[in-house]
Amino acid sequence: MPMRTASCSCGQLSVTTSAEPVRVSVCHCLACQRRTGSVFGAQARFPAGSVTVYGNSTQFVRVGDAGSRALFNFCPTCGATVHYTIEGNEEHIAIPVGAFAEPSFPAPSDSV
Repeated sequence: MPMRTASCSCGQLSVTTSAEPVRVSVCHCLACQRRTGSVFGAQARFPAGSVTVYGNSTQFVRVGDAGSRALFNFCPTCGATVHYTIEGNEEHIAIPVGAFAEPSFPAPSDSV
């Protein structure tokens, strides 16, 4: 399994994962558009046990239209989101694909 590292813009907050992503997807919802500043957000989900977090984060809870909750962890210095979990699916950690800065990262297989 490849070791991958994702980090914020300033490098203060990072994660490493030792597993292949369970799922790579893009989301076109308005909340993801606001979070990323793009027309979609691209994220990869990993088993929580394969992810190690380094550095300090600030958290933001977003409540979805159906009442689901997502806990976003972002760098308090530069503001970049580095990882998040979705309530009821804590066995996976989602990491924005761009935080890996890895051109050969697996392409998304799902679009929601």
